[in-house]
Amino acid sequence: MHTLDEVIARAPLFAGLPADALALVAGCAKNVGFDDDELLFREGDPADTFYLVRHGRVALELHAPERGGLVIETIEPDDVVGWSWLFEPYRWHFDARALELVRATAFDGACLRGKCDADPAFGYDLMSRFAQLLIERLQWTRLRLLDLYGRGD
Repeated sequence: MHTLDEVIARAPLFAGLPADALALVAGCAKNVGFDDDELLFREGDPADTFYLVRHGRVALELHAPERGGLVIETIEPDDVVGWSWLFEPYRWHFDARALELVRATAFDGACLRGKCDADPAFGYDLMSRFAQLLIERLQWTRLRLLDLYGRGD
């Protein structure tokens, strides 16, 4: 059995964070679970949490009229789902659904934003890490779109 500090320290997003910063992050965390097909969050709802997936997979879905939920990305173990907690108006832009039994660590967004405000160096480090995650996700989305809509010759 691992402590929250150990679980968080092993996650790629938090790799290399100093012990005091890991303690700040862990202070806003708790372990959670979701059953197969259970929603982690729904588009339009308040975004107050993000998740580090430890076990299972999570689908990010976009609702399309007459087509239902379209999977736009699948989140695997050791990856993070959710960044809408970072930006006002703090609302989800997608649905997130467990594709199987999911075990995750949930992080309270308001708690972390408060710690970022109180310690600007910590806040800068954390936001830099999330910015890198956003860039990576956008690049993967770009590649998927090129595959989908690439030249048809």
